[in-house]
Amino acid sequence: MNEVFPAKRVAFSSALLLSLACVCPTAASAQQTETPTPAADTLAAPVEQAVKRAQTAKRSSPWLLVPLVSNSPKLGTSFGVMGAYLRTFDPDSRVSVFGINYQYTSTHSSIATAFGRASFGADHHRIVGLVAAGLIKNDYEDYLGSGQPLKTNDDLRTLAGRYLYRIKGDWFIGGQGAASNYQVLGESAQDDLILETLGVQGFKSAAVGAVALHDSRDNEDMPERGWYLSLNNLAYREALGGASSSDAYRADFRGFWRHGGGHVLAFRQYNWLTNNAPSAAQATVVLRGYKLGEYLAPYMSSFEAEERVSFNRRWGATLFGGVAGLYGQSETTSTGQDFYPMWGAGLHFVIKPDEQMLINFEFAQGIEGNRGWYLKFGYGW
Repeated sequence: MNEVFPAKRVAFSSALLLSLACVCPTAASAQQTETPTPAADTLAAPVEQAVKRAQTAKRSSPWLLVPLVSNSPKLGTSFGVMGAYLRTFDPDSRVSVFGINYQYTSTHSSIATAFGRASFGADHHRIVGLVAAGLIKNDYEDYLGSGQPLKTNDDLRTLAGRYLYRIKGDWFIGGQGAASNYQVLGESAQDDLILETLGVQGFKSAAVGAVALHDSRDNEDMPERGWYLSLNNLAYREALGGASSSDAYRADFRGFWRHGGGHVLAFRQYNWLTNNAPSAAQATVVLRGYKLGEYLAPYMSSFEAEERVSFNRRWGATLFGGVAGLYGQSETTSTGQDFYPMWGAGLHFVIKPDEQMLINFEFAQGIEGNRGWYLKFGYGW
C-alpha cells in the first residue's frame, strides 16, 4: 500500500499498504454480468465451469502467510511475516483481506501492523484501515544534505482509515482520516543537536480529508488492464488534537496494458504536495531503492514504468525504472539534489492463482548509495 500517511511514519510497513488508498483482487468488474441463455445446451458449459470454480474455491484456503525480507545500506536487513485472512462477502465484490504484520531489522527496529481491506455491497463500498506501532532506529549518512551523519530512535503510533462509495461506473468518492504520535529522539547528544539545528521534530498529528477515485483495473493486486486515479487530501489541524496545522495533497495515476502472451506494461505518475508541514512530514522520494524520509521537500513528483513479464501461470518477472523530483525546497530541507533516478528488476511467484495474489522479489538501484532488495507481498504498486 500507499497515501494516507507521511512517508517517514510507514518506512517499515509500506510493503503492506499496497495502495492503502492505495492501499483486493477480483476476477471481473462489479459492473459486469452475464446474460443467461435459455437453451439447455448453451447452459451446460457455464454450469460445469461454475461447479469447477466452486470446487476450487472449497479447496483453496482462506489463509495467507507471506515472509517479508528486505535489505538496504541504510536500513540493514529486515525480516518479517504477514498473516492474512481472505473473505469474499458477495459474488460482485472484490476479495477482502484482514491481516497482521511484524518486522524486525538488523538495526534493532521493530514495527507491528494490523490492517484490513474490505469490499462489499457489490463493490459499492470499500473500507481500508490500519493500526501500527513500533520503534524505528534510523541511521543516515548525510541527513537532508547537511553533511552530517545522524542516528535517531523514533517511537511510532499510527491509526488511519478510508471509506469509498461507488457513485457511478468506476468512480468513487469518500473520506479518510489519520492520527499519529511520532516522537524523534537522537541516539546521542550530537544527534539531538543536529535534529535541533535542522528543525526536525517529532509531532502529534490528526487529519481528515476527502477522496475522489477512479478504478477500472480488472484486479487490484495483479492488474492487466484499466487505469487508476486517486485525488485526495489530508488536512492536519490543531483543532483535531494535532500539534500543528498543515495540508497534504496527493494525485496518483496508474495505467495498465496487457500485451503479448499475458505480459503487462504499467505506468505510474505520482504527486505529493505539502503546505506548512513540519520538516519530518514533508514530501519524500517514493521510489523503490530509496529510504522513505531521508530526502524531504515541500513537493515531490515521480514517474515510473514497469514491464511485468509472464512466464507461465505461476512465474513471472519485472523490469522497471523511474525518477522522482523534489522541489519547493526551503533552507532546512535542501539536499543539493533535485532528481533521483531508479532502475531495477525482480521475479514473482503467484501463491494464489484464483485470487491473483503473489509474492515478489526485487532489486532496486538508486544514486548516492541508495539501493535495496525486497521480498514482499504484491507488486511495488
